Amino acid sequence: MDDPLIQKLTAALPAAPGIMGREEYFQAAVLVPLVRLGEEYGILFQKRAAAIRQGGEISFPGGRFDAGGDRSFRETAVRETCEELGLEPDRIRIIGRADTLLTPMEVLVEPYIGILEIEGPECLRLNRAEVEEVFILPLSELRRRPPESYWVRLEAHSHTVDPESGKREIHFPGRELELPERYHGSWGDRKHRLWAYRTEKGVIWGITAQILRDILNRLPPPPENGGPPE
Repeated sequence: MDDPLIQKLTAALPAAPGIMGREEYFQAAVLVPLVRLGEEYGILFQKRAAAIRQGGEISFPGGRFDAGGDRSFRETAVRETCEELGLEPDRIRIIGRADTLLTPMEVLVEPYIGILEIEGPECLRLNRAEVEEVFILPLSELRRRPPESYWVRLEAHSHTVDPESGKREIHFPGRELELPERYHGSWGDRKHRLWAYRTEKGVIWGITAQILRDILNRLPPPPENGGPPE
């Protein structure tokens, strides 16, 4: 028979694997909003207001998970979309969700896909404190628009030096912990891929582009010779 400690450990293990250290990430949910455009669908994007974080950039509606108020990430996605676009919840029909996205910047995003039951963007009452404008790009156009791919360099730094005062700030005491010398300075030097879509409304990049690319890759190839949409 197992030791009681092992029994307790076994009982404490999750029934289904999750994400270790999830609570340490900035946790958010976004909605990929589909809007009917005649015989096909388009995706609605928003340009963030200039005065907020990442102002002027293109994104999906969404925001931070409220642990005190949101019962689920789906609720976060719907709530934030309603607040930003001026919609009632019954105007959003969630059809599913994509994979959880974890970024090197310790951001965790749960993307949901939903259909906005609206006649057009003119029906929206935008929260101008957060959203400058919205626009819709047809799926047929996006599917024919290959994204650009770039690589950025990521490193871990055990310390930094303030450029003005010259003061050295220790973030990780590798030397004091008597770890190998490679952990006394900078290490890692790995590359992280970034995607970017050029549009007439601006560049869609970063988290938004990565989610968009994932959604588009799940669709069948676009019809050749500009045929009608599926």
